[in-house]
Amino acid sequence: MASTDMDEPISETEPVANGAPPAIETVADSPPVDFDATPWPVPPRAAPRPVRVSRPLGPRLWTATLAAALLFTAGGLALLYLDDTTFQRSTSDLSAQNNQLQGRSKTLQAQLVTTQTNLTATLGELATVRAELEHPELTIWNVPQQIKGADWYLAGGAPDTFTYHLKATSTGPMWISILTLEDFGKALDCIHNGVGSTNWCMHHSGTPYDTWSNVTSVNYDFHGAEGCADYVVVFTSPQSITVTPNVSVTYNPAANSTGSCA
Repeated sequence: MASTDMDEPISETEPVANGAPPAIETVADSPPVDFDATPWPVPPRAAPRPVRVSRPLGPRLWTATLAAALLFTAGGLALLYLDDTTFQRSTSDLSAQNNQLQGRSKTLQAQLVTTQTNLTATLGELATVRAELEHPELTIWNVPQQIKGADWYLAGGAPDTFTYHLKATSTGPMWISILTLEDFGKALDCIHNGVGSTNWCMHHSGTPYDTWSNVTSVNYDFHGAEGCADYVVVFTSPQSITVTPNVSVTYNPAANSTGSCA
């Protein structure tokens, strides 16, 4: 294609001969045209919105999504398992501690029962010891002695402020009387005046507090002397015998006079 000089005007009335150069028409110089350089107002255009392309999820994307879901589920299950394991371990520890505490409690209860039993026994022993200290018992006659016939006698006083425990055995018949000092004096007068034998006078003069006749054993607690110093206990026999006494007294002072002193 032949190049054409665009700067040269072409006459519209004259045809261009084949092969002949076009005639050059002289154009008179025209004044220059003033152009308005003021730009046309152009309204601002909004930023183009991104075009959303809806595409179907491919197999790989489904696989990745499923794998993520499985991982999330597995993680949740693992957390639940760890929590359950921790809870079970804590429950087991608490159960073991509870069993230990129950065992200790039973041990302490057994020790408490034993302590209470020992305390009760100790209090009982203490009460007994206190009673013994407040009311001591003393043996005052325990040596075997002989009565050599009807003119012999054995005598001992029942001390004041004491309970007199009369206990004795013999190898033969014996007579025992608890006499006041006055009646004992009358019995001695009876003997000295020849009214009767010692065995008879000791139990028939005055009014004995109590008398045991023709016995081989006696066991009696006499309370008349707890508030009175006026009694004598006399043993006699019509024959030769051996008396084995086990006489004791318990300190037990009466608040008022007793027996013949009342």
